[in-house]
Amino acid sequence: MAIKQQQWGAMGLVAGLVMGAVAALPTLAQSANFESFTLDEATPNASVSGVTNGIFALSNISGRDRTGNICTGFADTNPDHIMVLQQDLAALTLQVNSGSNDTSLLVQGPDGSVRCGQDTGRRNPDARIQDQSWAAGTYRVWVGSHHHGQRYSYSLNVSP
Repeated sequence: MAIKQQQWGAMGLVAGLVMGAVAALPTLAQSANFESFTLDEATPNASVSGVTNGIFALSNISGRDRTGNICTGFADTNPDHIMVLQQDLAALTLQVNSGSNDTSLLVQGPDGSVRCGQDTGRRNPDARIQDQSWAAGTYRVWVGSHHHGQRYSYSLNVSP
């Protein structure tokens, strides 16, 4: 009898741990390092800020984006921002401003598709994504640096 009680006790402990871990998964998957924001037709612009933390290769999320661009740079394992689109938007531009440091940008859409942004030009190595057809849903946004371990303060501006 004592052995059965111990077995049931151990099984209850394991079940409790598994249920706790499963309950925490959605929270972990959606947590962001910095501000989250929501866009719609009435509020199509946003500006958020953060600091790059270049330790995780963005190519681990995706080697190339949906149009074949190479995804480069280093960021944190968690997304830096969560962007929620309340409805489909025809076009969006995401522009990093870090004082012309060499930044990168990766956005993962609600369907798992990826958009990557690179330097905007030789004079401004800050990253930008300018693209069409943004479906309503939740997007995870990583702002990174091109070199491992670089920390840059930045603002991320989003506009149609």
